[in-house]
Amino acid sequence: MQRQNTCVPVPLITFHLQFPPYFQASKISPSSSILHSSTHSTQCTPSSFHGSVTFIYKKQLLIAFKFGSKDILQRSLMGSFNRIKKFLLISCLIFEFGHAYYLPGSFPHKYDVGDQLSVKVNSLTSIDTEIPYGYYSLPFCKPPDGIKDSAENLGELLMGDRIENSPYRFKMFKNETEIVMCKTNPISHDEYQTLKERIDEMYQVNVNLDNLPAIRYMQRDGFYVRWTGYPVGIKVEDAYYLFNHLKFTVLVHKYEHDNVVSVVGTGDGELITPTNETMGDGYMVVGFEVIPCSVNHDQALLKNVTPYGTYPAKIKCDPVSVGMMLKENEPISFTYEVSFVKSDIKWPSRWDAYLKMEGAKVHWFSILNSLMVVTFLAGIVLVIFLRTIRRDLARYEELDREAQAQMNEELSGWKLVVADVFRPPENSQLLCVMVADGCRILAMAIVTIFFAALGFMSPAARGTLITGMLMFYVFLGVVAGYVAVWLWKTLAAGEPRGWFSVSWRVACFFPGISFLILTILNSLLWGSGSTGAIPFTTFLVLILMWFCISVPLTLIGGLVATKGRYMEYPVRTNQIPREVPPQRFPSWILVLGAGTLPFGTLFIELFFIMSSIWLGRVYYVFGFLFIVLILLVTVCAEVSLVLTYMHLCVEDWRWWWKSFFASGSVSLYVFLYSINYLVFDLKTLSGPVSAMLYLGYSLFMVTAMLLATGAVGFLTSFFFVHRLFSSVKID
Repeated sequence: MQRQNTCVPVPLITFHLQFPPYFQASKISPSSSILHSSTHSTQCTPSSFHGSVTFIYKKQLLIAFKFGSKDILQRSLMGSFNRIKKFLLISCLIFEFGHAYYLPGSFPHKYDVGDQLSVKVNSLTSIDTEIPYGYYSLPFCKPPDGIKDSAENLGELLMGDRIENSPYRFKMFKNETEIVMCKTNPISHDEYQTLKERIDEMYQVNVNLDNLPAIRYMQRDGFYVRWTGYPVGIKVEDAYYLFNHLKFTVLVHKYEHDNVVSVVGTGDGELITPTNETMGDGYMVVGFEVIPCSVNHDQALLKNVTPYGTYPAKIKCDPVSVGMMLKENEPISFTYEVSFVKSDIKWPSRWDAYLKMEGAKVHWFSILNSLMVVTFLAGIVLVIFLRTIRRDLARYEELDREAQAQMNEELSGWKLVVADVFRPPENSQLLCVMVADGCRILAMAIVTIFFAALGFMSPAARGTLITGMLMFYVFLGVVAGYVAVWLWKTLAAGEPRGWFSVSWRVACFFPGISFLILTILNSLLWGSGSTGAIPFTTFLVLILMWFCISVPLTLIGGLVATKGRYMEYPVRTNQIPREVPPQRFPSWILVLGAGTLPFGTLFIELFFIMSSIWLGRVYYVFGFLFIVLILLVTVCAEVSLVLTYMHLCVEDWRWWWKSFFASGSVSLYVFLYSINYLVFDLKTLSGPVSAMLYLGYSLFMVTAMLLATGAVGFLTSFFFVHRLFSSVKID
């Protein structure tokens, strides 16, 4: 390869990776070609990204040109190139494992014509009570081979999901009509009252096929409204009607799978060409729809019909009319029909019908407007703040020592609290514990949302979001222990005495609060017989994770911090504390009011999150949520920093706790918003148990937010104060 006058050959390696289908669904265009590499390239312009990842080293070139040595250039390039080859090798191996092992719920299942399809049922849910119940708690048909629980992860158990087998029998591409599933025993008085309560409380029946929830379309005011599941029944005047006939529609797509072999190569490696194979005939399930109907079957025609036989007469499924009225001491007959329809929907796009949220334009434009306004205000505050600090420091450093001494006697402001600004606060151990737990929660949130944005915790994989959050929190105990002991050691001027007590309190503080709230709420669910109650074995698993994994990791983090460095104060602290001048207004009013600006970055997104939790809507915009989280952290840091500076300017050196609550006060507004959401958006929420569940979970969420945002504000103010007084010449 020849050199050009204006450009030096740069080692260039380009990877074309075949992405699994889930990443195709996430709008990532896969490349159909295989990995290729070239030893050198003479292009000087940045390469465009189009389904490939390109690494070009330019920094080493500039360093080599500066020294004017060709050998330095070659050694620098080869050393860095070898390191990057190792990194790329490991990265591409990870991609290969991801190509061979798909995420839960993301791997397409191939069904041949006539194959048995497994239809499963989940817990009955209602937005009126938020208390789930088991499907078979009502007198529905049961499977002939008995009720069997499906394997569930920890997140599904904590969310109250109870997935079980169902009596429905589907065969791929075999349409069936007028199938009699069963005829129940006469309805007892208790069963009759339970059915009436579930209908009054608007409980929904949730049915799944190939991990897809059954979706129901309703036309309202000229628009189609999507619902997951179908209601147990309906009340017309004073009579109760049960939906006992279901019309299922299964959308299928031709099974296609490209078997692509991806190979990791180096600059001098060989290429392996891919093999594209299209699998045999088969179909994938890409949609599952249901229409519930209330049909009054003729009991005389059912006498000689066995289960899964054909009803002798034509069943007319009209979702507008009702016919099966509930009556005591009378049986109920359940029937269904299923039809298979070929669809153009490809497998990666089969969740699009569930992820379309109403008011999407309002969602995006409103949040974008909030981000722009908050960013603009934060920028103005930051610019004014930096100009003020620079002016004070420049004026202070221009004076000689005598003038500085005279200035200290005459002037007022943050320079006068130099001997008290690092005085340890009251309840310093509690402060260390809360800051450390806040760092742990914040790190958990960032990592969880980041992986969710990449698609590792998609709605198709039920329970993975909660499971991921829990696992990240447990293993991040190392971070909490390290931060707590590091801060405690800094406050004690390098003395690590008492580190074990601090680490132990960190390991038990927020988990203890969480278990207390969870136990109270779980007792309420146990008392109501809900499937939302955490099983006793799951409780034991959580306790074992706490004391066998989280606590040891927290203690290990604290032990590592005792051996590490701490932050030394740039100034000495007087033994006698300085008197704080009286203020015109209480400083805590300003601290509590500071949370309004961070709340402004969050409240619109908070509405969609609350709707996802309490109204059963699917939340999937984790990429935007990640941006909102980063912006929230930035604004919390700036707000706490500005308020700390304002307190120091009025000679108030008690900034420790105030910096924590200045940014943490956003949790107060989130709790008030939760109450507002309960009153105005969850008007149908009925019963004291439901209200206590809502307030209990809201309190849990607010506590976590208080610790996370408070830790951001405190650490920002701490580093700022340390930097500020390190810039002043003090004798």
